[in-house]
Amino acid sequence: MIQGIGPIKLFSSLGLSAVLRFLPLALFVLIAVTGLTGFYLGDRDKLPSSLIDRPFPNFEAVDLLDAAQSISKQDLLGKPVLVNVWATWCPTCLSEHQSLMDIKRKTDLLMVGINYKDDSEKAISWLDQQGNPFHLNIVDQKGELGIDLGVYGAPESFLLDDRGIIRHKRIGDINERVWKREFKPLLARLSSTHDKLER
Repeated sequence: MIQGIGPIKLFSSLGLSAVLRFLPLALFVLIAVTGLTGFYLGDRDKLPSSLIDRPFPNFEAVDLLDAAQSISKQDLLGKPVLVNVWATWCPTCLSEHQSLMDIKRKTDLLMVGINYKDDSEKAISWLDQQGNPFHLNIVDQKGELGIDLGVYGAPESFLLDDRGIIRHKRIGDINERVWKREFKPLLARLSSTHDKLER
């Protein structure tokens, strides 16, 4: 600001046309800064999903480790299920993998993988090397199920109740902190409800 001149006098001296010329640029900068701040400070993993409290989509697919075995939504019903979207091309999936192995070892939670837009031979080899935390592994080579689930990429995870209703969605990896904060309390509630209904 020019010393001794207030903003109103400055705009008057510049003229209305000059102010209007700079207005779009100022608005663009303001929107850009606000957007970037929201991206970096906000939780990408907490993006809202329209599928929360809705049924898992219907699908028919084959199992990664047994092409003769067909998998459908019916295989995800009857008890809470963790569905994890993963791929060999996803570096974060590798860092997440040990957490999934720990969950398998410590719980009886049914875990279903969706091998997303991947090479099946590479995926099978990857599981042989890293271990297989999944009870079933859906092949989604074209990403069609991923589209129905609104998948942004990998990894992503969905926690379903015993009726196949999506109760939680996680964008990004599951680590010990995320498991204890987001999944474990909700799973305890879902399991409790399931056990009451079974009695």
